[in-house]
Amino acid sequence: MGTGPTQTPRSTRVGPEPSPAPPGPGDTGDSDLTQEGSGPAGIGGGGEVVIRAGMGDSPGRGAPQRRHRAQPGRAGKYEQRPEGPTSMGSLAQREDLQDDEDKNSAFTWEVQANNRAYNAQFKEKVFLCWRRKKYKTNVIRTAKYNFFSFLPLNLYEQLHRVSSLYFLLIIILQSIPNISTLPWFSLGAPMVCLLFIRATRDLVEDIGRHKSDRAINNRPCQILMGKSFKQKKWQNLCVGDVVCLHKDNIVPADMLLLASTEPSSLCYVETVDIDGETNLKFRQALMVTHKELTSVKKMASFQGTVTCEAPNSRMHHFVGCLEWNNKKYSLDIGNLLLRGCRIRNTDTCYGMVIYAGFDTKIMKNCGKIHLKRTKLDLLMNKLVVVIFISVLLICLVLAFSFGFSVRDFKDQHYYLSGLHGSSVAAESFFIFWGFLILLSVTIPMSMFILSEFIYLGNSVFINWDVQMYYQPQDVPAKARSTSLNDHLGQVEYIFSDKTGTLTQNILTFNKCCINGRVYGTDSEARTRPKENPYLWNKFADGKLLFRNAALLHLVRSDRDTAVREFWRLLAICHTVMVRESRRECPGHQLLYQAASPDEGALVTAARNFGYVFLSRTRDTITIVELGEERVYQVLAIMDFNSMRKRMSVLVRKPEGTICLYTKGADTVIFERLHSRGATEFATEAALAAFAQETLRTLCLAYREVAEDIYHDWQQRHQKASLLLQNRAQALQQLLGATAIEDRLQDGVPETIKCLKKSNIKIWVLTGDKQETAVNVGFDKLLVSLRKEPRALVQNVNVDEAWQEPGQSRRDFLYARRLSLLCRRFGVPLAAPPDSGARPRSEVLQERAFVDLASNCQAVICCRVTPKQKALIVALVKKYHQVVTLAIGDGANDVNMIKSGGGLGACEGLTSCLCPAVQNSDFVLGQFCFLQRLLLVHGRWSYVRICKFLRYFFYKTMASMMVQVWFACYNGFTAQPLYEGWFLALFNLLYSTLPVLYIGLFEQDVSAEQSLKQPELYLAGQKDELFNYWVFVQAIAHGVATSLVNFFMTLWISRDMAGPASFSDHQSFAVVVALSGLLSITMEVILIIKYWTVLCVVTILLSLGLYAIMTAITQSFWLFRVSPKTFPFLYADLSVLSSPSILLVVLLSVSINTFPVLALRVIFPALKKLLAKEEKVEEGPSEDIFAVEPLPHLYRESRARRSSYAFSHREGYADLITQGTILRRGPGVSSDIASESIDPSDQEASSSPKESH
Repeated sequence: MGTGPTQTPRSTRVGPEPSPAPPGPGDTGDSDLTQEGSGPAGIGGGGEVVIRAGMGDSPGRGAPQRRHRAQPGRAGKYEQRPEGPTSMGSLAQREDLQDDEDKNSAFTWEVQANNRAYNAQFKEKVFLCWRRKKYKTNVIRTAKYNFFSFLPLNLYEQLHRVSSLYFLLIIILQSIPNISTLPWFSLGAPMVCLLFIRATRDLVEDIGRHKSDRAINNRPCQILMGKSFKQKKWQNLCVGDVVCLHKDNIVPADMLLLASTEPSSLCYVETVDIDGETNLKFRQALMVTHKELTSVKKMASFQGTVTCEAPNSRMHHFVGCLEWNNKKYSLDIGNLLLRGCRIRNTDTCYGMVIYAGFDTKIMKNCGKIHLKRTKLDLLMNKLVVVIFISVLLICLVLAFSFGFSVRDFKDQHYYLSGLHGSSVAAESFFIFWGFLILLSVTIPMSMFILSEFIYLGNSVFINWDVQMYYQPQDVPAKARSTSLNDHLGQVEYIFSDKTGTLTQNILTFNKCCINGRVYGTDSEARTRPKENPYLWNKFADGKLLFRNAALLHLVRSDRDTAVREFWRLLAICHTVMVRESRRECPGHQLLYQAASPDEGALVTAARNFGYVFLSRTRDTITIVELGEERVYQVLAIMDFNSMRKRMSVLVRKPEGTICLYTKGADTVIFERLHSRGATEFATEAALAAFAQETLRTLCLAYREVAEDIYHDWQQRHQKASLLLQNRAQALQQLLGATAIEDRLQDGVPETIKCLKKSNIKIWVLTGDKQETAVNVGFDKLLVSLRKEPRALVQNVNVDEAWQEPGQSRRDFLYARRLSLLCRRFGVPLAAPPDSGARPRSEVLQERAFVDLASNCQAVICCRVTPKQKALIVALVKKYHQVVTLAIGDGANDVNMIKSGGGLGACEGLTSCLCPAVQNSDFVLGQFCFLQRLLLVHGRWSYVRICKFLRYFFYKTMASMMVQVWFACYNGFTAQPLYEGWFLALFNLLYSTLPVLYIGLFEQDVSAEQSLKQPELYLAGQKDELFNYWVFVQAIAHGVATSLVNFFMTLWISRDMAGPASFSDHQSFAVVVALSGLLSITMEVILIIKYWTVLCVVTILLSLGLYAIMTAITQSFWLFRVSPKTFPFLYADLSVLSSPSILLVVLLSVSINTFPVLALRVIFPALKKLLAKEEKVEEGPSEDIFAVEPLPHLYRESRARRSSYAFSHREGYADLITQGTILRRGPGVSSDIASESIDPSDQEASSSPKESH
């Protein structure tokens, strides 16, 4: 997001190096064959920004920094290392990071090889006199608890809930005999049950983390012990150990590469588990270790000391030096193998552990574990406080009322004064606490117990959903967290990684345009498979899906010059390395190693069409052209970078002519053409069509170079004023264009379109450069947003926009730009703050960025580091207080996934041991499953828990507020109305099953309708189903029900006498209890929308349990055993045997049900009628607008949009032209591995089998 220093192209030549000459005034770096450039593009250089948030960037991958500061006292100054094979960074980049390095200029990390005793002597102060070892072991622990800390820590976390503290207070009060109205175990037993359920859930989740940690820590590795390598486990690694790694091994710690069996001790690594990228990167050992450490014996005697920066989270930066034999050698990230990388195409390599365990860079990027709480959970904490305060006020009023009534009672009945030995104040005090215990059930503990089962059940439903099972990689959906399901129904922002998450990271050759004619895949090849047309070519790759019979006929006829030069260019102009591998490619085929998947796709396509890249040396490249082997002399290679946006190769053909082959962005190639004709215009039209089809394009061109011009360039290539004079005519002929498809995962555009209708905003946070990210985003992520306003903001210099007070003009320009943008998006602008109270520049910067970006349906942030991803998520949550979901597939996404207060999902992984999986809340096999996870499971979970909470508060108030009304008629004595067993079993058996059914199985609409009507998801985002207003409605409804049940029974019973009378306490209590139970059961029947046999069974079973348990607790046998415990002898039986009393119950239930039913039918009808009468507002224009051009803010061009999005970073040009990658020096022998392991010293116990 922040811009880096611009760079100029580097021409990598072969042959004697001419004397350097200063660049002339015309040196613009716009032409090939024009000047010698520098390294790859700086981060975000050349205006590579969509929206810049003012955050710094890390160096791009594959661009290690080479400016170092040696340890003070040893070197005392910066060492400028000569540009070597891995020296791909420019001086501008190194100077840009100077300030960052100054912070770590004191190299405090000193590690000596093969000397554990020396490394163990370093200590660090922890607290007072307590010191511990400075260097951590390689043991990883991501679990929250251990055997000793589980109980106290878990209890501490649970008691952070307000409800738990409330229940604990009530239990303490119940244990005091003077004020207790209920036995202590009536609330103590459910409290213990609740704590046990939550602790069990946390324990199960933590056991899973322990298993993952154990599987990782027990992975095998070979450690140099004495004079041989022994099989050990990762957890046995220590700083300074020398480790042997083989092909496909995972690097166990951050290690300095010492040597390898590859030429010049190169080592190829795959970082898919770190950044999601499958293309290979290379690392290289120092030449001194490459030449000296050629055997196990020499490695055992290696005593080099590495002094470097302290452990940090900068994934693409490392500074240090190696001191060995009284000499110092500078180190950078190009010499470091990071933990989590996988060794590829390298038989054996050796490394020295620098950082281990939690000191490794990948673990430093994992961030801290945050306790994630849902919005409903936080709301419940507030509601518990509100209810508790309300209960306190009610108890206070009842206690005062008791005091007044007792005083009047004593005055009228003085002869009973002996029964009241205490004072009125003392009795009122005890009555207050008695009422508090009696009304404590207004916050029902059973609600919290049932909610745990509901969360667990909804998590299990996610795990069981076969429609979210990804069969190719055997990855089922998994809810790793069981307490965040309802949050899935309230997501407003999704932050997604791109590579490997949205895309498959597989690029395929899709179409091409040669000499103005477009060639695509034959329709017959798409509909039905035919015989492979490339069988004539023994080098053909069978995986290529592009098949065009007409083009293949032209190629094999070899009569069209443009077609021949087109495929020849693809076979020559690249930095791909080739190796023969009988094991990986059966049939003695070629295996290409490309620095980017783009180049691999292009060279493979040329290979299938008969132009096979066979081999290369330092100054030659061998091509098999339609069976004929031809050797081209490579005169110069000018590699890709983000400023040049093209690559050129200058070769001498076998015939002796010199030719310049160039491929790059159409905007760069077209302005360098000699002339424009019909071919060029046809190619432009083809490029426009490719862009509409969301393909990534490259233009191909060439020209023949005269011998005298080449010699003139060779002698003075650094002087821009003496180059080819007419830069616009540098290329003689346009050959055509290629179209590569960067395949998105299946269903990604449809999923994003559906999520957009759900008012979910998609932000893509990627480390890729701008062209790659914007091409995918503009064409495929925003394809469903044609009616939304969009603006492309480029080259915003935030450092200039936000200056200290006093920079009036810059403040004015900033205000004007922001005003125009916000006016376009309809964002209200707050009044500018007073100068005296002006917020800091960082706050202004953050607020402006969030306000602008949050009004877009999609945002793409390029060149962001793992920490910046987490910071962006934190910014949105900070200023908008919304539910966010971060989704990624690599370890570089862990920090974003673990950001507190939101959700984390891991997607598209084959290994469950990846850090992204270990730290995620949900695991998915494909991005498209996110649609079902949110719109179906997430919305259902939210609807269920909201209905559950609303109904529970209603039924609690409907049954328990009767105690307050009863207190007004019993002298405010805190005497319970209901039978004790009814109170104990009401929330446990009589009303539990229907509400549990609601929480687990309720569906307002089916899964298919949820996906067809994504607008239904807005209810969760707006908190419509449960909020303060819904809570008040539930309380009011419950209070009204209690009023009807109590006073209707009271008024009718006053005029009744005789056998049918129910004016006695027990009969009255039974009638009120039965009326309340039937009323809340009717409410359940009204609110349930998903009726099944199970639903009917739960309702009937609840009523049946009431009849059975009442018959048992009111039986004569139990009454004889304990009359005080079972006082209601046959009370229900006597009430139910009277038809007149049953009519009273029916009347109460009818009065509670019919008005509510009428309101729920009439109100929605009126709402729909009013909605039809409202005029539908017209949507925004479909045109893509651009912001008025201002300084640092440019209008988006309405001309043909370039679909150039080559993901190539600077490749292997240095290694090729220097011969580093092509020759095998006096380094490690390829058979060293055979003598490296001592079989007798291998551990008897093997590593546990890792799960995949």
